[in-house]
Amino acid sequence: MLSRLNGLALLAGAMALASICAVSAHAAGDSAAGDPSVGEKKFYTCVGCHGIDDYRNAYPDYSVPRLRHQNSGYIISALQEYKSGERPHATMHAQAASLSDVDMQDIAAYLQGAEPVKPSAKIVGSVPPQVAPCTACHGENGLGVDAPMTPKPPVLAGQHVDYLEQALTTYRNGRRKNVVMDGMAQLLKTDEDVKIVAAYFASQPSPLATAKTTSK
Repeated sequence: MLSRLNGLALLAGAMALASICAVSAHAAGDSAAGDPSVGEKKFYTCVGCHGIDDYRNAYPDYSVPRLRHQNSGYIISALQEYKSGERPHATMHAQAASLSDVDMQDIAAYLQGAEPVKPSAKIVGSVPPQVAPCTACHGENGLGVDAPMTPKPPVLAGQHVDYLEQALTTYRNGRRKNVVMDGMAQLLKTDEDVKIVAAYFASQPSPLATAKTTSK
């Protein structure tokens, strides 16, 4: 009976999030206006962390996220959240503070590449029940859903598992703020739930990669 109630709670959460996801707390701006060739040059200050395979954040210890082929609208939204202080990370605060809206658009255009990631129904393995609230925005495989959202939720498929755990944990404890994720993270009741969700999305086939550049 208890497991059934938990399942119903997760389903209700997913349905609620589906309606919330259509409107974001942050207007990401027109990411299509970004210039990827200019963005590659502007990204040079980020390469020291995000351009090195398997580079790790010093404290707490976790892998820095793969950003190449990430949705441009999400990149802009994330940079805005670092600039405003809604995401806790001293280095990223300093980096984002110096970026204008145009800078963010250019960097996001470079990171995304020519085309945004397209949603797909293909999954590897079975979907754990803990993932149910996530599917309304991220899809069952972490590649998103075919629905209008501003900004697009991030691609989760193939992201570093420890980065996903870190992100979900900071949403759960309130250190990272987002109107959608604040509610979703609270549906993950235990640390084990967080690990299950992170491991599942990390295991899915993904276009994400380390952001190498050719700029000098």
